[in-house]
Amino acid sequence: MAEESSCKACDSDACSAKERRGDESIEDFLERQALAERLCKIRHKLLVLSGKGGVGKSTVAANLAVAFAAAGSRTGLLDIDLHGPSIPKLLHLEGRTLDLRQNTMEPVAVGDHLKVISIAFLLRSADDAVIWRGPLKMGVIKQFLRDVEWGELDCLIVDSPPGTGDEPLSICQLIEDADGAVVVTTPQDVAVADVRKCITFCRQLKMPVLGVVENMSGFACPHCGNVTDLFKAGGGERMAAEMAVPFLGRIPIDPAVVASGDEGRPLVSHYADTPSAKAFAHIADALREKLEETCHAT
Repeated sequence: MAEESSCKACDSDACSAKERRGDESIEDFLERQALAERLCKIRHKLLVLSGKGGVGKSTVAANLAVAFAAAGSRTGLLDIDLHGPSIPKLLHLEGRTLDLRQNTMEPVAVGDHLKVISIAFLLRSADDAVIWRGPLKMGVIKQFLRDVEWGELDCLIVDSPPGTGDEPLSICQLIEDADGAVVVTTPQDVAVADVRKCITFCRQLKMPVLGVVENMSGFACPHCGNVTDLFKAGGGERMAAEMAVPFLGRIPIDPAVVASGDEGRPLVSHYADTPSAKAFAHIADALREKLEETCHAT
């Protein structure tokens, strides 16, 4: 009987998929078990969020994923920005498609340690627009978690669209045991004001905030070395202190960031000697340490 089905993904008595909830149909229960079985094979889940568009969140997510993979971590990168997916461009995966099997999808592999999923891999053309409302978005994000053959991963990094709407809410609800969120901002007040709301969003959903990244923080002239704060400086760090969340570091403005994104050659691997790449590597190391500390504490 379906009612007697039990989740075999893990031995944890605390697993929420062990038993059917009182208000849950058999179909919903089995679907939730399938999702739990897939996620149970992923040690850490990390969400990259921002309350503001244009702060470089996808660039942060892509470079963190590449840095994790370069360090030997089996890493997944899930792009849930359904209306403006940037990850395929940033990783030179444009035109790639998914291997669709009977009930599963194979992610696109990048090297030996990185697997990537994006709605862009399912579109007929890069110019196609995704015009969906909330329920459809929730269904696709659930499929990307439940029906993709992620396999055994050390970490899944999720690149979310800006704001606190359907996609961030859906992923927070679906990944009940996420380790936490990395919140990206730029230094100016107009960005910081919106990003503060993102931290409040995380708190209301009981999502830990692993830290704040201040992107586009200062520009060092390659000729004279003088630093110009085009978007002010320190706004993200001050906000982190005011809201009592960790500050992970600053990413300076660097022409190599633009070049790497347009070329699809990740900054941390192809421009490793630049100040921005070194800043990304430092933040990635700090995050891996945080995740391992959390793992040992539990």
